[in-house]
Amino acid sequence: MTKTRFLLAAAWALATGSALAQAAPSNPSVQGPVTPTAAAAGTIKIGLIGPLTGPSSDFGLPMLNGVKLAIDEINSFGGYLGRPLELVIKDDQANPELGLKLSLELVKEKVIATIGFCNTGVAMKSIEVFQANQLPLLVPCTTGTPVTTKFAPADSFIFRNAPADAIQAPFMVDEIVARKLTKVAVFADNTGYGEAGLKDVQKALERRNLKPVYVGRFDLGVKDVTEQLKEARNAGADVLFIYTIAPQNAVVAKGRHALGWKVPQVGAWALSFPLFIDGAKEAAEGSLMALSFVAEPTNERRATFLASYARKFNAARIPVPMAAAQAYDATYLLAHAVLSLPSDKLSGPHIKQALEQPKRAYYGVVTTYEKPFRNDREALSQNMLVVGTVKNGLVTFAHPEDAMRNHVVQRKRIADADRSARGNGS
Repeated sequence: MTKTRFLLAAAWALATGSALAQAAPSNPSVQGPVTPTAAAAGTIKIGLIGPLTGPSSDFGLPMLNGVKLAIDEINSFGGYLGRPLELVIKDDQANPELGLKLSLELVKEKVIATIGFCNTGVAMKSIEVFQANQLPLLVPCTTGTPVTTKFAPADSFIFRNAPADAIQAPFMVDEIVARKLTKVAVFADNTGYGEAGLKDVQKALERRNLKPVYVGRFDLGVKDVTEQLKEARNAGADVLFIYTIAPQNAVVAKGRHALGWKVPQVGAWALSFPLFIDGAKEAAEGSLMALSFVAEPTNERRATFLASYARKFNAARIPVPMAAAQAYDATYLLAHAVLSLPSDKLSGPHIKQALEQPKRAYYGVVTTYEKPFRNDREALSQNMLVVGTVKNGLVTFAHPEDAMRNHVVQRKRIADADRSARGNGS
């Protein structure tokens, strides 16, 4: 056992020892607020929902694997009072209507909380289910700003430990300005993700006294945006800022490459996805994106996580490391909240309160979480981000100083998180 796993086991034993042994019966309702409690015996059910098949599975599956890895570790340390945590897994296929149906199923199956969603449109269709039923939802993937701003923080059961677009967009705009680029063309799809991302980019540009010289919109599944790229070029754009998922990112990149238009391509974390890099091939080289985690063993916690993931899933590398690492951390944040509660208080409102007021810090893979949801529903802040780039088909640090800075764990800054919560990019 490594030192890290030994310390994790010791912390887990301490947490489990604080929980009481008596369990109260559960009686959740789909229609009204649900307050499921642990049954007298059996497993503790936790929901997992995301795109496990289809065009968004490239980050849905790493999310699932990150959760599975954490659940297995937690269960090996005794679970909750000797009762294992059980995942109830749902594949939303990046379909909003299906996501809503499956979210209602999770309520009926009496999960105590859920981890999930990778697509903003799917999440926005379903979060009312969790809010109305007072079931905590931890979001480790989808970054659309509206996901955590729909409900007032004090009342919200929606928590996120992924970097909201309200911090990704200004972070990348700062990178653009640092490169002395001022004429930005924004390409965004017509989904909830693209719409919210476009607004965040526009607000971030406005903060820098800039406006897009061109805005291109398109549907998912588009195969050619050549004419829009020509219009952007004719408008004098010197950089492309793209907000869409990986297949469409590849379409834009290949179109730019085919035109011989040598302008930088920047975006949010979706530019780190394999469907983009493998689909765009040489057109992906040099793309710049915001990342909260790069799969390099810059400290013992990250090294242990990467080694454990590789061993469990027989994977030489993680397709989307951010999705896996954030999902892994989300699982432990939830588990630490659950383990702090006696079994007669294992209900949605009590878990919500435990997430807001944790008894101890969690030393995670992405960061150290010290009361991450104390003032809002965003666990990550802009100072945690680094600029990633595609180099020889792999994602690495764009700046050597980021690689050096990454050896020091960056903790949440309240000011950055407040900006994300407001969703105004300023």
